[in-house]
Amino acid sequence: MSALALAARDAYTMLRRNLLHARRYPSLTLNLLLTPIMLLLLFVYVFGDVLSAGIGGGGADRSAYLAYIVPGILLMTIGGTVVGAAVSVATDMTEGIVARFRTLAIHRGSVLIGHVVGSVLQSVMSVVLVAAIAVAIGFRSTDASALEWLAAAGLVVLFATALTWIAVGMGLASPNAEAASNMAMPLILLPLISSAFIPAETMPGWFRPVAEYQPFTPAIETLRGLLLGTRIGDDGWLAASWCLALAVLGYFWSTALFNRERG
Repeated sequence: MSALALAARDAYTMLRRNLLHARRYPSLTLNLLLTPIMLLLLFVYVFGDVLSAGIGGGGADRSAYLAYIVPGILLMTIGGTVVGAAVSVATDMTEGIVARFRTLAIHRGSVLIGHVVGSVLQSVMSVVLVAAIAVAIGFRSTDASALEWLAAAGLVVLFATALTWIAVGMGLASPNAEAASNMAMPLILLPLISSAFIPAETMPGWFRPVAEYQPFTPAIETLRGLLLGTRIGDDGWLAASWCLALAVLGYFWSTALFNRERG
């Protein structure tokens, strides 16, 4: 068996292990899913009429605001789900299982690859679940073509991969699972100060740059454009650049920390 085949086999084994853990202990994933679901229902049914008027949708019809908010909620779901990857990695590092793996003849990177692929799969499934709830309460994307749907799915996977590598680095840099959860909190908080809930141009002048110059806003605007037919402009390449930059940064940060632990 070739070295590549052995590496793929080891990575699959680690992926299967992480998915089994997620299935046996679903409470963390469910708790992280509650935040975007509750925000979706809160902003649509409590604030939807007022905020719909603010984005030009008409105060009597919350459907315009539902369409506006769903792309942001979907990417916020990814930010919340990958926190579980940080906690899982930190738990593995502190409970000694990784030290045991290092005594076995397995591929060096299979442990991290298993965490990353498992987290991306969980993120995609979480996005599908939240999207199903959004459709159930009235969200529709009638203007999107099959190619735009494919591009939207690709953006979700790319964004989830980028944030997962960052979360894995946070987990490796944390002394325990609780610290990893706290360190990863910006991945949940950043969407709250993006264009997920209101347009960035309506924010105060001193606060607007915070919303504009961060990874969530261009990704949200790109997903919004793909699903709703709004203007994407420069946000498309900005979102792709952010995803690639975060993925590369997270990969090298994570592997450096993991290899340092080997000493």
